[in-house]
Parts: sequence; C-alpha cells; structure tokens
Amino acid sequence: QVQLVESGGGLVQVGGSLRLSCVASRTIFSIMNMAWYRQAPGKQREFVASSTSGGVTNYADSVTGRFTISRDNAKNTVYLQMNGLKPEDSAVYYCNARSVLKVDFWGQGTQVTVSS
Repeated sequence: QVQLVESGGGLVQVGGSLRLSCVASRTIFSIMNMAWYRQAPGKQREFVASSTSGGVTNYADSVTGRFTISRDNAKNTVYLQMNGLKPEDSAVYYCNARSVLKVDFWGQGTQVTVSS
C-alpha cells in the first residue's frame, strides 16, 4: 500500500502560479511512475502530467508549456509547478502513483481555484 498526500493548492488570480506537492509514504517511490490528474465539477478526471521512474515526462496539450512535473526521489516527493494559470485550470488535483505491477494509488486531492 502507498499513501499519497498532496498539498499546495489554493486560490490564485489568472496568470498566477502555484506549486503542488505530493509526498509518498514508501521508499519505493523511485520505481513508480508518478502523475497528476485533475477533476473539475461535472467533468471526468483528466490526465495532466506524468513522470516515469526514469524521469521521462509527458503533459496534456492543455498544460504544455505552462506546467512542469518534477520529482525528488530522495524526498519521495513529486511536484507540479503551474504557471500562467487560467480559470479552466480550476479543479481538484490528484496525485497518482502506479507501481511496477500496474496498481494505481491516489491521493485525497487538493483544490486549485483560479479567479478571473
């Protein structure tokens, strides 16, 4: 079992920045693929960004060039730096960890609200 705890969400104005953090409970963090997803009210959860255990990153088209995912294996932490925030970025952001056995673990989510 892996526990994930997100933090860093909040209220920000259009064009502002936030950095989300996700701390994993287990030291096998380094062999897990990590990702961020988000879910806005009335919408399905959608992929935002991911980082493989080897450090290869991938982004949704809607956030490419504005968001950056990074990870610190020594701290069991993955980050999501969000710049140039837009109202459509408002959502609950969830941290995801996928084990080598393709088992998914989720955090409780952190709310991001972008005001116009």
